Amino acid sequence: MNTTISLVAASSQARQPESPTHSRRDLIFSKAAMSNLSLLDQHLFQKFGTGAITDVPYDCIHHAFEDQVRANPTGIAVRHLDQEITYKALNDQANLIALELIKNGVKRGDNVGIFLKRSVPMVAGILGILKAGACYVPQDVVIATDEYMTYIIEQANINVVLTLSQYRDLLPDFSNGKCIEIDTFLTENEGNTNPVLIPNVETAAEDLCYMIFTSGTTGKPNGVQVTHGNLCNLLLTNPGNLGMRPGLKVSQILNIAFDMSVWEILGCLSNGATLVIRNKDIQEAISQVDIVISTPSILAKVDASQCQNVKTVAVAGEPCPRTLAERWSAFSVFYNSCGPTEITIVNTAERFFPGDEILSIGRPTPNNTVYILDEDLKPCSIGEVGEMWAGGDCVTAGYIGNEQLTTERYVDDPFLGNGQKMFRTRDLGRWTRKGELEHLGRTDDQVKIKGFRVELDAISAVVESLPECRRAVSLKIDNDTLATFTTPQTLDTEEIINAVSEALPYYYVPKIVIPMEALPMTDRGKIDKRELLRHVEEYKI
Repeated sequence: MNTTISLVAASSQARQPESPTHSRRDLIFSKAAMSNLSLLDQHLFQKFGTGAITDVPYDCIHHAFEDQVRANPTGIAVRHLDQEITYKALNDQANLIALELIKNGVKRGDNVGIFLKRSVPMVAGILGILKAGACYVPQDVVIATDEYMTYIIEQANINVVLTLSQYRDLLPDFSNGKCIEIDTFLTENEGNTNPVLIPNVETAAEDLCYMIFTSGTTGKPNGVQVTHGNLCNLLLTNPGNLGMRPGLKVSQILNIAFDMSVWEILGCLSNGATLVIRNKDIQEAISQVDIVISTPSILAKVDASQCQNVKTVAVAGEPCPRTLAERWSAFSVFYNSCGPTEITIVNTAERFFPGDEILSIGRPTPNNTVYILDEDLKPCSIGEVGEMWAGGDCVTAGYIGNEQLTTERYVDDPFLGNGQKMFRTRDLGRWTRKGELEHLGRTDDQVKIKGFRVELDAISAVVESLPECRRAVSLKIDNDTLATFTTPQTLDTEEIINAVSEALPYYYVPKIVIPMEALPMTDRGKIDKRELLRHVEEYKI
């Protein structure tokens, strides 16, 4: 086996750094699409809704990693427990995996599963898939069920899966495909003294990079197809690069099936930093690093006083409590970000400073746009609440195998035109007069109680303002009942009800308040609202 690897036809020449993907020009909005606004609001709608116009240095994210290999081959790329690997060694392993994938029939544009747990071989596997010109489809093999993994294999038309030997028995029946154990394969090739060749596979910005399956709250999970161009635009520009550079350490704490893990892993390696992969103890991992990417729910469980080494924090995935932002921004650069999987991890970000008037999600990231639109897709005036739509280079390639849903959520962008698409985020927001974007929850978090419109996040925000409260979430239980769940369990329910009564109209006041030791979380680190609803039924009994 180890002699055939080095015989695969490939170029051994080092890849040269690319020129910027394309020269940027100003993004000009169509005046006709904004004709319902006053001239001043037309000006502000475009000014606030347009991110910086920036050149992106690479078309493909693994090319940026390869440039870091050339610049710092002996630098530590990944560390996990007592294991660490240099950039050169990681690149060599990824090349070997890529050549083995090609040998097993993987072609440019194919989808390759990577079903395992976080580890150093996991990172080599991801890079190997990209070097083979394929798209990686990640799953945590311990959490995902046989049925779920089988569905993903069929939906993404996967013929090859990478795993680790210890997890092979956890994979579903895969008799019609090929399974490669990364650790076994690399061990068999340790004695190979032949030069490690570089796969000769051309890739481009429009090629798929990874595919993340959403949680499927409205039915079966949908695979979101993200291109190299989408990802490079976030990870290789400011602020998405989060200041990652050689000499800094980045934590890897998130589920590999969650798109924010891509920000951790490929963001780190494409910018030359060291990836520190956690074991079971998230606190321990964060206490060792300079840069942390997390959901608010996970970060809320970490003792910030023990993590004063952290220089930069970025949160996304769900609303961030102001108390959490205040705590971490006191000693680090703290970014509050927003964006669903379909618009490439996040498409807005804002640095928060202690004492800021509001905790906003900021402005669009480079080469992207954000529109606040009404139900008829007409622009909302500045300050008016509407639904957020996203345009620009963040917009992904749609859902695999679900053309109907793709057509519903990805529509022609009337502001940029030229065949570009915009995506419906289902997030509510509004622009302040200072050009800050306020996130006001999800469209499905805006409910009717006794005929009145209630924003559930507004209740949670009031409760989270109480000094003792760590986290809160509010849900509609039936036609006229609101429930609020809080942590820790020692909170006074009467104090909570009084605080909401004083801050909000009477129809916002929850009938049920349930303090809990900890709020349940999904495997992606967000509050599990389905589990909370089940908890209400137990509470009523």
